[in-house]
Amino acid sequence: MKSVSAVLLILFVSTTCFADENWPNWRGPNSNGVANGDHYPTSWGEQENVKWKADLPAFGSSTPAVWGEKIFVTTPNQGENFVYCYDFSGKKLWEAKIGKAETKKHNMASSSNPSPVTDGKHVWVYFKSGDFGCLDFGGKVVWTTNLQSKFGDDTLWWDLGTSPVLTKEYVVVACMQEGPSYVAAFKKNSGELAWKQDRTFDVPKENEQSYTTPIVNIRNDKEEIIVLGADAITAHDSASGKEIWRVGGLNPDNKQYWRSISSAVLDDGVLYAPYARGGTLTAVKVGGQGDTTKENTLWTKSKISIDVPTPTVKGDKVYICNDKGVIECIDKKSGNTIWKSEKLGRGKFYSSPIIGGENIYATSDDGTTYVVNLVSKKVVGKNRLGSKTAASPVLVHGKILIRASDALYCIGK
Repeated sequence: MKSVSAVLLILFVSTTCFADENWPNWRGPNSNGVANGDHYPTSWGEQENVKWKADLPAFGSSTPAVWGEKIFVTTPNQGENFVYCYDFSGKKLWEAKIGKAETKKHNMASSSNPSPVTDGKHVWVYFKSGDFGCLDFGGKVVWTTNLQSKFGDDTLWWDLGTSPVLTKEYVVVACMQEGPSYVAAFKKNSGELAWKQDRTFDVPKENEQSYTTPIVNIRNDKEEIIVLGADAITAHDSASGKEIWRVGGLNPDNKQYWRSISSAVLDDGVLYAPYARGGTLTAVKVGGQGDTTKENTLWTKSKISIDVPTPTVKGDKVYICNDKGVIECIDKKSGNTIWKSEKLGRGKFYSSPIIGGENIYATSDDGTTYVVNLVSKKVVGKNRLGSKTAASPVLVHGKILIRASDALYCIGK
């Protein structure tokens, strides 16, 4: 009896630990860019610590999602949108087609910019073409729809990049662009529209265009969806889409061309929102009713130069990697800079940084991932794979997934 109990305990602990090691969306298990666990490689190359390499048919900028032993990645392939599923041996388990690929506009973009999201039973994918769908873990397409055919053409000046997010009941997509903008929720298993909330603001030229991904937050046992873009932050009831509260003031001088790319990050009831084409980072307390700009804005930090990469938060600090490759550590209560790194290389940074243990991983557009130790503030790794990268690294199962150029790499000792 004792041995049976011991086996059951081992199975329970193993299953629990394994369940914690998923990467269900592009920002990781806690949607904040922080990995679970702390033992991840810091050095690799084509001939070092590469467990496997899976060739992809074309460049894509979406970040893979992981659940258990399954890795999901979206990619263009000969003019069509595809979803590929791999296991952790690098074997491709299946592929599925979801509509026709749309031509990209930016050299670091693709038709597959939005990242997949999964709940362990299904995976949802979204593409620049407006094609949106759900697949089961065996690769069967459960449903598809096209949001641009349904609600209107894509009017973004650049390439659609927002990723879908999951609430308890729905899969949600935000569309912020010229003309009618909205947040819409769909039933997970059928794709039926549950609600669609208008989010059209009168703002200066280009400012209505946003490439950010919403955040799902549970506050006082109620679920809300937080959206950044069009010079404001809005929170919506997840059941109906109705606006609960908003914070404006992100563009006090009504500047033009402040489209929003970098997404916000939420930690301990405070949202850290980059804005102003890299000009500001604003800390906002979530909650309240109606216009809460005055009472909920905690601080605004200027001249941070973070336009594309999304920040991350760990402990009492906010970490950013700006577009030029400078890591900055910021006190999350005051907004004051604690330390800055030297510029990491010569490349630009489109990928968002990920924290694993005591290190932060930041990948430049030339495919080089820099590893900076958060204690010593020194670069402890400089690792290049492929020729260009826009996807963020995935740190899971003690391994690192890197989507570089036209291949997916698995890094592990």
